[in-house]
Amino acid sequence: MTTQPRSDMATHPDILAMRNRHEMAEHVATSPGAQAVEALALITGLYLAASPWIAGFNGFSTLTVNNLIVGIAYAVIMSGGFGRAYERSHSMAWAACALSAWTIIAPWVVAGDVSTTRTIVNNIIVGVIGLLLALMAAAAARPVDRSSGDHSTTRR
Repeated sequence: MTTQPRSDMATHPDILAMRNRHEMAEHVATSPGAQAVEALALITGLYLAASPWIAGFNGFSTLTVNNLIVGIAYAVIMSGGFGRAYERSHSMAWAACALSAWTIIAPWVVAGDVSTTRTIVNNIIVGVIGLLLALMAAAAARPVDRSSGDHSTTRR
């Protein structure tokens, strides 16, 4: 029985780049601005999920279910619910942008006659706020994503 020599992480050729990327991601994620965006995004997602009952249009079952599902998904994506994979934050923020855009157009797209003034105003305001927060998160995650794709170190 032969055994393969175990590779020690300290001898990995990209260890410095990996450490720098992790430190940068940790710095970005722990900044007050990033934490504020994360908290506001969580509140926005939770409001979107509960908005049919808060704004009083829970009788429109298709839009009610749509807002509930999209709101929970937005809150999970934007609140760091997928662990601490900071290099994936940029992609998650763009997914949140798509959810926000869907929130804006949902009153006209979902089945049934659900486009009332109340539903339209609610979804447009929440969608725009969600979109702005997601764009801010994408902008904050961008330096971390750039460094994760940097493979310019020479291997020995």
